[in-house]
Amino acid sequence: MILLSPRSARFSAGRSSTDDHGKVCSDKARQGSVFIIVLWISFGLVVLSLYFANAMNFELRSADNRTAALEADAGISGAARYVTFFLQKLATNGAVPDVRYYGAADVPVGETRFWVIGRSLLDQQKAFRTPIFGLVDEASKLNLNTATVAMLEWLPGMTAEFAAAIVDWRDADSTATASGAEDEIYGRLVPPRRCKNASFESVEELRLVYGATDAILYGEDANRNGVLDPNENDGNVSLPEDNRDGKLDQGILSFVTVHSKESATTSDGTARVTTTDRNGLRALVTQYFPNKTVTIPNGGFPSVLEFALAAQNQLSAAELAQIEPGIQNTNLVGLINVNTASEEVLACVPGIGFEKAAALIAYRQSNSEQSTSISWVKEVLTDQAAIRAAGPYLTGMSAQFSADIAAVGRFGRGFRRTQFVFDVTDSTPKILYRQDLTHLGWPLGPDIRDDLQLAKGNRR
Repeated sequence: MILLSPRSARFSAGRSSTDDHGKVCSDKARQGSVFIIVLWISFGLVVLSLYFANAMNFELRSADNRTAALEADAGISGAARYVTFFLQKLATNGAVPDVRYYGAADVPVGETRFWVIGRSLLDQQKAFRTPIFGLVDEASKLNLNTATVAMLEWLPGMTAEFAAAIVDWRDADSTATASGAEDEIYGRLVPPRRCKNASFESVEELRLVYGATDAILYGEDANRNGVLDPNENDGNVSLPEDNRDGKLDQGILSFVTVHSKESATTSDGTARVTTTDRNGLRALVTQYFPNKTVTIPNGGFPSVLEFALAAQNQLSAAELAQIEPGIQNTNLVGLINVNTASEEVLACVPGIGFEKAAALIAYRQSNSEQSTSISWVKEVLTDQAAIRAAGPYLTGMSAQFSADIAAVGRFGRGFRRTQFVFDVTDSTPKILYRQDLTHLGWPLGPDIRDDLQLAKGNRR
């Protein structure tokens, strides 16, 4: 047994106390380091969690938008089938379907809604703030493949050079019309190209014609909806450039078509009688009205309008409307439906001009009964020379209709827009043409957009 002196004992105790204190400090330092590391790891995990949560949120929104877009695409297809159905029911013997008898605005298809964007027939220059809905009659427009240079020149914003170039583009020869353009002109362009010298297949083909500009083709209507949107009436603040006059310049695309052709038969398959077939006209009148006769000269008449003028003393307007579907002009392509054409288009017809076009529109508005007859035109065009000049270009029937369909999916997302042209010359309507217009942007005006945003907010 070893005994320590008091001094030694005190030294030993002091050393033990210091060692314990150092050990405690070392433990605390080690614990602090671990705590800091844990904090950094926790912070990293939180950051990763937030990153992946945000990524998943974006992916969820993206998937939701893709789903809405697919729904909108399906809505477009459903709308096209719907249009086919009611055209088969309502567009018979040249009749133009009345928008009161079919849905054209905010039509639901499951979670999808669609609109059929129409055009005004009254005043194309009016500053419409909200879209007009319904089908557009292609026979209400000027046909690019049949209109003369003089007729094309009457279109709003048209130039004489561009009108001549349009005719040169479609004709079969290589001889340039006065002020027109053929291969010699197109060969100097960058890049060079050839003049087509064949019929237009779509109105979009106009962009290839020499002299085409956005101002002529589209005017101020950048999204081609027939509405004066805010960006189309703000001068040079935003595209397109406009004159800020509160009126909509729609460009010529609203007034032209390549799809206007009547059927040579009625809806029941009966061949129509041409106006030059004297015996056929007599037989048709006798078939419907055995006790009445119409004086028909040798060679018949140049047009249905002149037949109606000659028959007005023997047949009432209602009786004329009854037999007119069975009579046709010699030419079936490019006829203009006087019951649906705008003032701008009617002014292009020989024998009419702007003054008589305005009178025709005024009379049509005050006598708005739904009819395929053109016999009422003689109440306005009282001049025989005007009737003879205009008659070969006019009809009261239509067989092609365009449907500019816009659709959105669930919660107002997934916007899509497609334009169709339907033909009803056969027993079953068929699609002649379709074009995706989604890239043109929102066409339904601010009110519908705000309503969709409000509905989307309420569903969240």
